[in-house]
Amino acid sequence: MSQSDTLKQRLLDQARQRRQQRPAGDAPSPRPAGAGVDERFTRFDRHPGYQQLKLMREGGQRLGIPDPFFKVHEGTAGATTTIGGRECINFASYNYLGLAHHPKVIQAGIEALKRYGSSVSASRPVSGERPIHHELERAIAETYEVEDAVVFVSGHATNVSTLGYLLGSKDLVLHDEYIHNSTLVGAQLSGARRMSFAHNDPAALEALLARHRGQFERVLVVIEGLYSMDGDAPDLKRFIEIKQRHQAWLMVDEAHSFAVMGDTGLGLREHCQVAATDVDIWMGTLSKTMSGCGGYIAGCRELVEMLRYFAPGFLYSVGMPAQVAAPSLAALAVMKEEPQRLRDLHTISSYFLEQAKARGFDIGDSIGVAVVPIIVGSSVLAASLSDALLQHDINVQPILHPAVPEKSARLRFFLNCEHTREQIDRTLDVLQVEWQARIQ
Repeated sequence: MSQSDTLKQRLLDQARQRRQQRPAGDAPSPRPAGAGVDERFTRFDRHPGYQQLKLMREGGQRLGIPDPFFKVHEGTAGATTTIGGRECINFASYNYLGLAHHPKVIQAGIEALKRYGSSVSASRPVSGERPIHHELERAIAETYEVEDAVVFVSGHATNVSTLGYLLGSKDLVLHDEYIHNSTLVGAQLSGARRMSFAHNDPAALEALLARHRGQFERVLVVIEGLYSMDGDAPDLKRFIEIKQRHQAWLMVDEAHSFAVMGDTGLGLREHCQVAATDVDIWMGTLSKTMSGCGGYIAGCRELVEMLRYFAPGFLYSVGMPAQVAAPSLAALAVMKEEPQRLRDLHTISSYFLEQAKARGFDIGDSIGVAVVPIIVGSSVLAASLSDALLQHDINVQPILHPAVPEKSARLRFFLNCEHTREQIDRTLDVLQVEWQARIQ
């Protein structure tokens, strides 16, 4: 027996002796077979999550405010939508360029459905690959001017699976404090250490890197292109400089910025005038301007090949249905063919921002591109105003605590290229009247 084995055996013997000498009262009492378990741990209605939901609903009922979530849209949701049989001005859709109901986009889905059927039925590596997948991925890679891209069936799973695969326990994830939940879950899955830095603050990131970079192997910095709660954007050049200096990877989540920011819709890199290859990982979703469902990763060939073969959310998940991939491919083409849509979006977004500010509303740090919050400072007030606006056939979602701090509770307006100035004016006028009525 080696010296280390002898030491290990000695420690085991000592531990055994201590257990034998311990008074009977110190040992946990085993639960008798068949003994009851507290119902908090056996019933779903006693689960903390359900209890919280109950409290929220009861609070809304006491205040006479209906549940603002899960509104049923009875047709296409663009600048207008139909809810409860009434046509409403709609500010609760990410259909920024109005492509989800574009004839070419719809026709592309119909043709793909006829050709490939309603499901590819298996993961793409096994037997779910279709030509439309490669066409979409090539188009995304070419648009980003990078080597390759891969599409996932879920935008949330794109981040979860990518971070979960690429990183491990010896690595570090540094992210903006307002980063999307999918990044947080992906970092947790990976086992990497996770730290947040102050929102849109490159200096705060640099301080963390200076203090911690040497303690880890891989370090990934994650930011968003356009933050959907606040409508603001990061200084991408500064983040690139910092990540290069500290030899870290940089990932940009373009869920809301691609096809929205920049003169031609190329996203944050065009807005900030940087080369696509200066960012290591580009992520985006297909469910917003690209009018489908799912997400993508774009970058160098080695990154994409690894994800195709090893990322759990791709390898073990069914392939994207062809009738979902085809509309996204068509939307990408229409976006380039009809640049006026993007110009209209920028124009109407700026108009909304200007008019909201002129009426004294708090729009935070929004840059006025597609997303403009109006901060009201109270979850109850936000929910009440949302309901009041719906009574005037105006649909806008409230964002309540804990999604944001209570003092930052807000109404969140998503603009569409088909919104008109008259719709904006009417909405803001009604909001002003209803708000004033509630604070008197």
